[in-house]
Amino acid sequence: MEFNISSEEQYRSYYQKSIQDPATFWADIATNFKWKQKWDEVLDYDFSIPKITWFKNAKLNITENCLDRHLEQNGDKIAIIWEPNNPNEDSIKLSYKELHTKVCQFANVLKNNGAKKGDRICLYMPMVPELAIAVLACARIGAVHSVVFAGFSSKALASRIDDAKCNILLTADGAFRGTKTIDLITIANAALEMSSSIETTIVLQRIKSDIKLKKQQKWWHNEIRNVAITAEPEIMDAEDLLFILYTSGSTGKPKGMVHTSAGYMVNTAFTFQNVFQYNKGDIYWCTADIGWITGHSYIIYGPLLQGATTVMFEGIPTFPDGGRFWEVVAKHKVNLFYTAPTAIRALEKFPIEMVNKHDLSSLKVLGTVGEPINEEAWHWYDTHIGKGNCPIVDTWWQTETGAMMISSLAGITPQKPTFATLPMIGIQPVLMDDNGNEITKNPAEGRLAIKFPWPSMARTIYGNHKRYKDTYFSTYKNKYFTGDGALRDANGFYRITGRVDDVVIVSGHNLGTAPIENAINELSEIVESAVVGFPHNIKGNALYAYVILHDGINGNDSIRADINKLISKHIGPIAKCDKIQFVKGLPKTRSGKIMRRILRKIASKEMDNLGDISTLLNPDVVQSIIKGCL
Repeated sequence: MEFNISSEEQYRSYYQKSIQDPATFWADIATNFKWKQKWDEVLDYDFSIPKITWFKNAKLNITENCLDRHLEQNGDKIAIIWEPNNPNEDSIKLSYKELHTKVCQFANVLKNNGAKKGDRICLYMPMVPELAIAVLACARIGAVHSVVFAGFSSKALASRIDDAKCNILLTADGAFRGTKTIDLITIANAALEMSSSIETTIVLQRIKSDIKLKKQQKWWHNEIRNVAITAEPEIMDAEDLLFILYTSGSTGKPKGMVHTSAGYMVNTAFTFQNVFQYNKGDIYWCTADIGWITGHSYIIYGPLLQGATTVMFEGIPTFPDGGRFWEVVAKHKVNLFYTAPTAIRALEKFPIEMVNKHDLSSLKVLGTVGEPINEEAWHWYDTHIGKGNCPIVDTWWQTETGAMMISSLAGITPQKPTFATLPMIGIQPVLMDDNGNEITKNPAEGRLAIKFPWPSMARTIYGNHKRYKDTYFSTYKNKYFTGDGALRDANGFYRITGRVDDVVIVSGHNLGTAPIENAINELSEIVESAVVGFPHNIKGNALYAYVILHDGINGNDSIRADINKLISKHIGPIAKCDKIQFVKGLPKTRSGKIMRRILRKIASKEMDNLGDISTLLNPDVVQSIIKGCL
């Protein structure tokens, strides 16, 4: 069976095979990889426990498939292009040979510092090549990497170190982010005061700050001197832990999602290849951070497993100006570009000259990730970035799923603005009604669940399997519950409507906030919006809209009236917003998700109970919103 899907007919044929005989299908796909020992059984699972095992008793090391197997024929090919925060600093290009050498070197550094198979190693680092190298070095020796985004607070970092009981911390003296310098080592040291499991800290010099290291802390550059440049890969079982990645979660303790080696490898490579329709020689750029699942799966593992050239970007889309993304695309002749709707909407605000002065003719495929994309942003992306010539893949998936779950295949299967469209090969989505029954007709709307396992799914929550079962497998019997709502059109295309807790009951009507926001965002004056519920003494709940306007436009009652007219037109008068507040920004997580919990608290005048906001991308915006609300 071919690894690459090249027609819609082939997609439909593969999909049927993957549903009717998943074991044979995934065994055929898995033969494309290097194994130390083949599996005894492709799949063994029981959702009632839940326990999921893919490629039972197979042995492998994922880094052999990311690096070693490319060396003979493609060793000189560029594996990673690193683009720094400051455009005046030189880019770095690492070939597969060079990357292999650096990974082996750092694997030996880790072993010299006592790391061994099964240890958990925390990485709290900027988006520099050493972060990717360290991730792969952990996998090389069988240690479990736990990457924490280099922007989380010391408290958030400490809680993740403690939960995983990490014994080594990899960090840096600092990080550059636009015009700001982030003092990572000070944050890391504060975290170490709160946690007790770290025995050794290795510190990279990035900003060249004048700091003195503490006891049990070592400079990265000193550690890599005089270490061997070869390191044999540790032989891993298919179900051995590869990494732990913490979801930020709107409330409660962060969940350490556990991903294992073999199924994750097969699924990420297969989805990367087919969603983006990667061709040998393509330059691929995912703008995410490695601190998130998108960076794990589609900056590092997916592209490298396929021998691709992957771009790592240290900076932000608006520094030194709103054309930075497009400058980088032109500079490196990027062919496949994958970013978040949040970034697209932010860049929409800038004059179109920021786009047009750069040559984007190399682009072949565009992608979005992180949240459903609204129609206005989709069309702007299509018209101004893709010039109407690039298919757009609107990918839906989660930290928990490991790989893309619903998406079009670029130029192969149909696309539809704001719809993720069709399930990926092997994915069996279902919509559930309020009574827990599967909805079989089309069109339909309900809660999105998955009724059969897929190779890259998280196996547990680290140290808390009961929470894993309760969160994902208790809502619907023998099904994984995604926590998202979705609609399915007459053609079977899926559109994600948002988290099911983003449903507000107004006068007995269940109103999803995502469709309301899509209606609001159609107004030309508006960049972005977020809608939440707040208590109302007649309706039970009413709707509160936080709205960002384009620069130079002042919010007034006329715009408020236009917003409610659009909502009435698209959804009905029942969905009109009782309150509309114009704001400069919205509270977002580092992955770009709006923290609606905070907006609900503000709308409900519960400002003294906002919880920890230190992990937000922009905590200062919260006070600005509160001030405008009072």
